[in-house]
Amino acid sequence: MTADTSTATEYLNQLTTALSEIDLSRVANWGSRLARLRGEGQRLLVAGNGGSAAEAQHLTAELVGRFRTERSPISALALHAETSSVTAISNDYGYEEVFARQVRAHARPGDIVLLMSGSGRSPNLLRAAEAAREAGAVTWALTGPAPNPLATLVDEAVTVTARSLSTVQECHLVAVHLMCAAVDAAVTPRDASATKAAARDTTATEAAATESVGSTPSAAPPLSSTSSPEPARERRPATARKARPDLVVVGDAFLDHDHLGRVERVASDEPALVVSGGSTHMRPGGAALAAVLTARQGYPVTLVTALGKDAVGDRLRTLLDEARVEVVDLGLDGSTAVKTRIRAAGRTLMMLDEHDVCPPVGREGETALAAARRALTAAGGILVSDYGRGVAAHAGLRAVLAEAARRSPLVWDPHPRGAAPVAHTAVVTPNSREARVIASLAGSDTLSDDVEAARAVWGAWGPVQVALTRHEHGAVLLTDADMPPLVVPTKVAAGRKADPCGAGDFFAGHLAAMLACGRLPSEAVTSAVAAASAYVAAGGPRSLEHSPEDPPDDDSAMTGPATGPMTGLSSGGPAAAAHGAVELADAVRARGGTVVAAGGCFDLLHIGHIQLLEQARRLGDCLIVCLNSDDSLSRLKGPSRPIVPAAQRALVLEALASVDAVLVFDEDTPEAAIRALRPSVWVKGGDYSGMEIPENELVSSLGGRTVVVPFVAGWSTSSLIESARTR
Repeated sequence: MTADTSTATEYLNQLTTALSEIDLSRVANWGSRLARLRGEGQRLLVAGNGGSAAEAQHLTAELVGRFRTERSPISALALHAETSSVTAISNDYGYEEVFARQVRAHARPGDIVLLMSGSGRSPNLLRAAEAAREAGAVTWALTGPAPNPLATLVDEAVTVTARSLSTVQECHLVAVHLMCAAVDAAVTPRDASATKAAARDTTATEAAATESVGSTPSAAPPLSSTSSPEPARERRPATARKARPDLVVVGDAFLDHDHLGRVERVASDEPALVVSGGSTHMRPGGAALAAVLTARQGYPVTLVTALGKDAVGDRLRTLLDEARVEVVDLGLDGSTAVKTRIRAAGRTLMMLDEHDVCPPVGREGETALAAARRALTAAGGILVSDYGRGVAAHAGLRAVLAEAARRSPLVWDPHPRGAAPVAHTAVVTPNSREARVIASLAGSDTLSDDVEAARAVWGAWGPVQVALTRHEHGAVLLTDADMPPLVVPTKVAAGRKADPCGAGDFFAGHLAAMLACGRLPSEAVTSAVAAASAYVAAGGPRSLEHSPEDPPDDDSAMTGPATGPMTGLSSGGPAAAAHGAVELADAVRARGGTVVAAGGCFDLLHIGHIQLLEQARRLGDCLIVCLNSDDSLSRLKGPSRPIVPAAQRALVLEALASVDAVLVFDEDTPEAAIRALRPSVWVKGGDYSGMEIPENELVSSLGGRTVVVPFVAGWSTSSLIESARTR
């Protein structure tokens, strides 16, 4: 035997041994599952580097085309083959993101993402696996010897034990062909009959066409109602694996003192207002306030901050503990900051900052940083609330944040004296003034100037989405400097003496939560504007003096793939938040006003509804409509209802001048909604006149009164639906 023959024999022996150890049952199972993708509307995404890239494209070609026998195509994409995307992503984000970004763009829940790697250690494939899991896709891997990071990260893996990379790749090619054979075996019997039927149809069609040559063409037959599918609903990014994802707030914390007094005179010897009497209230400030406000929206929250070993730091820890906020303390080599506001007649007269010098952050060392890393690794969403005092600038923490931002949406609320956002930040949230300082721009608070400021921030920090808050005017969302911005006005009018303190923190925290729940940025910003507006209308930081409502036992009532706490919508639309409706009721009641509420399905809005709501609104200072969710309405009216989804019904109701807010409830009756709102007046239509009203006892027990208003005879949703069906 020659040396060349000996080498070939050894090579073949290694290949034979490696092939004998492949998990053939799993490979066959994968093929069967790929065959089902045709009927379930999902797809296969495949990625690999070098020789693995060639094999990935080989697999997709066999599935979209054919392997051995005739069958319908299976949707399969080789991610490396999109050369323009590959080069653009590599140039803008680095080669490690080349597959992950494509996965985020294309993968949907139920899709399969197959990653092929000889080593199982390629960073771009590991990133892709993480992105696929975040999107809710099934993850598979074909790798070399186990254990390796990729095989550990995916849902299922087929590993090849071989010393040579070429042997691993040859085994992968065999596995590809085995999968394709399993696909053919699974679909051929079904496709054979379908092909014969299609052939019969084609023959008949061709015969009919031949007969009609030279004759007068007949009218085309009408399309059947099933000739084209309904347009698919927009899919939400599946970034959250829990109904209420864990959120982490990172930033500078301090203690806020609010002194509320009164001004009745000007000093006799100075042109200064004299503040007398009043009381002082303590509350968390800065990032600590953002954490508390986010926790009060129903999310588990961890605050990564730096506190001093002093009485102020101890008091702040106690307040955070009472708010159920976990604290990771990096340690502050100095005193915990205190800020004081002097307020009178609903206005802030002066602000005192007792600690303008920022002491060094990170006294607790690597132990605290490791705790921060664990919290950020597990986070569904992250908010960096930078107040320019050093936490967001901490070098070790910034490295952890940049890594976490690859896995979870990160919102950066900046400060003019603070640090620039880390790489992979999803959204930055400067206010108008901060944006101008960051971008070194002049200008006023006009919409045009605010849009230009947002574009300038995008230019300085991009590519990053900019959600610029405009105080009482709402927000502007800029996703690309060359695209028109989304402008979101406020919905809840703030009172003349409203206290906006914390509104930016509330907005940023709510935005991070909505992104973590899988909402699109446009939806998240819209929801955040509504929620922050309701927070200001309810008294701003004064709302912290009252205990928040306990979150519902069933998270699905307020959260889900298309919803999140405070949206109040079972279909994910941008109508007023349920929590916002409760806060509006509390605010109206606090100033001595009358809260009016009415309930119903409002499936097809008609004149009877309009007059009912107009009359109800005249009975008090606000009208809140309790609206049956889609599931609630179906149980009440039958499986053919609703005609209009809850999100759209809520939007139509809110467009009425008579309606101030909408609260969607999922129960069979509005009792839970009534308990939350505690209306002074509960309104029913005139068709209930002289009848016992089920909610009356509950309303009375809460100190309210049930009334009936006149209705327009001859109008009902059921009759409208029946009339439409019979025409």
